[in-house]
Amino acid sequence: MGREERFPVWEAALGAGVAAAFATGLVGVYLSMPDSDYSFLKLPRNLEELQILTGHLENYTSDYTIQVLVGYCSVYIFMQTFMIPGTIFMSLLAGALFGQLRGVALVVFAASAGASSCFFLSKLIGKPLVFSLWPDKLMFFQKQVAKRREKLLNYMLFLRVTPTLPNTFINLASPIVDVPYHIFLLATLIGLIPASYVTVRAGIALGELTSLSDLYDTQSIALLFLIGVVSVTPTLLGKDKAQEKTSEIAVTAS
Repeated sequence: MGREERFPVWEAALGAGVAAAFATGLVGVYLSMPDSDYSFLKLPRNLEELQILTGHLENYTSDYTIQVLVGYCSVYIFMQTFMIPGTIFMSLLAGALFGQLRGVALVVFAASAGASSCFFLSKLIGKPLVFSLWPDKLMFFQKQVAKRREKLLNYMLFLRVTPTLPNTFINLASPIVDVPYHIFLLATLIGLIPASYVTVRAGIALGELTSLSDLYDTQSIALLFLIGVVSVTPTLLGKDKAQEKTSEIAVTAS
């Protein structure tokens, strides 16, 4: 087996640690909460269900803050790891329960941990799945990563900030196209902040939301694209300089 194909022990240990933390967290939360009817605890699929869940959890957040935090992170990480839709409702919930600053920090942490767990899982067993689901998209991504290897962080930041490629695809495909984990993690931590800010801010005024389309107005979308363009600019400039240098060498040689 080649050096590139081996799965480093520290990455395997980190992936196993994330899974163990998820299981331990949920068990701990369940055992430490008071006896009550928890039938309201289910993943929300629309704004109405989210508002009902928020109303119940607000009664527990002040007295059982740690348990709610651990339970929230465990569920969010699980959803990200196994690509379960609905994390946008979890981001709104963070704003409603914890406010702007703590909500953004919580969402970025949980989303990054879940994305990392998905990264490791895909590195172990995800290659056949990605090839079968997105063969053309994977080929495009692989070419772009190879082309922008020297400025890969900027390119990954651009992908995280803009909807160029779905986050689920990025999480699964990155280890397959040899995106280094430290670049993947840093781009995820930084790149998720703008969208998390917008969603968490909307969650603070959850009662006023009537549709998910209210989350992203023209100003918010324009801001996200502006940040994405700024993040990818060094990559484009580096590419132009490399082309100029190649041309100069060709002229000199001739």
